[in-house]
Amino acid sequence: MDAIFLVSALLVLAGIAGTVLPVLPGVPLVLAGLALAAWRDGFDHVGPWTLALLALLTLVSFGVDAAGAALGLKRSGASGWALAGALGGLVIGLFFGIPGLLLGPFAGAFGAEWLVRRDLRRAGRAGVGAWIGLVLATALRLAVAFAMVGAFVLAWLI
Repeated sequence: MDAIFLVSALLVLAGIAGTVLPVLPGVPLVLAGLALAAWRDGFDHVGPWTLALLALLTLVSFGVDAAGAALGLKRSGASGWALAGALGGLVIGLFFGIPGLLLGPFAGAFGAEWLVRRDLRRAGRAGVGAWIGLVLATALRLAVAFAMVGAFVLAWLI
């Protein structure tokens, strides 16, 4: 295996990790790694149609992020402030490792909803909705990343 294929594999692995850890741009890294591998191969196995599909799936992943968070909050009846709080909680949670990533969006949505509505029950529902949305979006992003790798491997083998 030459160095370019090794870098490509490392980009894909970092991208898959990034679908779970919001510090890294997960799906774009997967796309970069797969495109680099296709380029290194001279596009013999993976051509422009497959790369276009991978780019489309990357764009879909951005919509998945927004839809997952919004769906979780909307189903809980939360306000737009809860979404902003969840995003803020996610950013602050990055500094506290995995516990921060898991609890940050909940705490941010809960706090924002509490400040806006002063209703403990609604704030709790907003926090749970934000957390469910985050988990749903993460699972969907991971599914998109694996679908991209699958499409690449399928194109390589055919």
